[in-house]
Amino acid sequence: MSRNKILYVTPSMQSFVKSDVRMLSKYFTVRVINQPWGDKRLAPFNFIAQFFDMLFSIFGAKFILVNFGGYWAFWATILGKAFGKKVFIVTHGTDCAAIPEINYGSLRIPLLKRICKFSYTRADAIFPVSESLIETELLFDPVITSRKQGLLFHFPELKVPIETIYNGLDESQWTLPEKPDRITNSFLAVMSPSQFKLKGGDLIIEIAREYPNCSFYFAGIQAAEINQKSSANVHFLGFLSPEELLEWYQKSEFYFQLSSFEGFGCALCEAMLCGAIPIGSNSNHIPKIVGKSGFIIPQKSLKAAIPIVDKALSSVNKDLLSINSRLQVQANYSIALREQKLIAALERFTGKSYTN
Repeated sequence: MSRNKILYVTPSMQSFVKSDVRMLSKYFTVRVINQPWGDKRLAPFNFIAQFFDMLFSIFGAKFILVNFGGYWAFWATILGKAFGKKVFIVTHGTDCAAIPEINYGSLRIPLLKRICKFSYTRADAIFPVSESLIETELLFDPVITSRKQGLLFHFPELKVPIETIYNGLDESQWTLPEKPDRITNSFLAVMSPSQFKLKGGDLIIEIAREYPNCSFYFAGIQAAEINQKSSANVHFLGFLSPEELLEWYQKSEFYFQLSSFEGFGCALCEAMLCGAIPIGSNSNHIPKIVGKSGFIIPQKSLKAAIPIVDKALSSVNKDLLSINSRLQVQANYSIALREQKLIAALERFTGKSYTN
């Protein structure tokens, strides 16, 4: 195998980012460029630091792979062109959206939108993690009036090659328990406090009031971090380690992914691999991930949700749905599939082989 050096630029180190780095390290020597972009106060310093970090690292690199469109993609495209390195950008969601009604999307910020446009138009290819990030219409959340979203909606003049390459999940990390011991009529959702309304936490709280004999669990949030009163059957688990999260995926009957906008849905796939039956929103790529293994709520309202939750709770084939949830992700969203498609795309766009 070739040990060509590449630069991997990312603003954060989520689980799917680490998974990509591990996968790419099988083929390349990966030099990760990662400034702390999460702290907005440090943005000017990060901008300068990244320039020098990339400048001193770019020599000998075969190409640059950028994770998310954003400020961190600016120097990648500038230096890539200056040094004759191909630049590829993986888009994930917020970098393809502008939804002011829910305070979401990088493209609603004028300067950031200009930076994204500058980077996208100068990249050699863009790899969105779902087709919905190219073009989509949002029908789930009635609050959203700016329904049309995606790269080609916001940048209709974009001529750069765009190829969808789904995220990939490690089925050896997210496993189906040998002897499932699930909490009867339990529902789990994973989100941060800032994502509470975006990922439908407010609707889940409303649903919980209608089902006092069911248990509802929020991972990633403490009760004090949201501004909404909840009923006694709602439990806040706070931050969970990957090992703790695995345990909750394995003992929950159902998993909620009620996002108003969701570029892909990694947590949804993790839960499904662990056999949690998915209940998703009619947004973006979520219905395709769920497939026939779960349920879709057509609109963000209690009226639309109750018949679907009733149907899920009364299902006589929960064991089969649980197994099918795992099979659905294995068949369509495995890390092996992402590896195969990403490496093939990189070989095609660079004109070089990295698998021999």
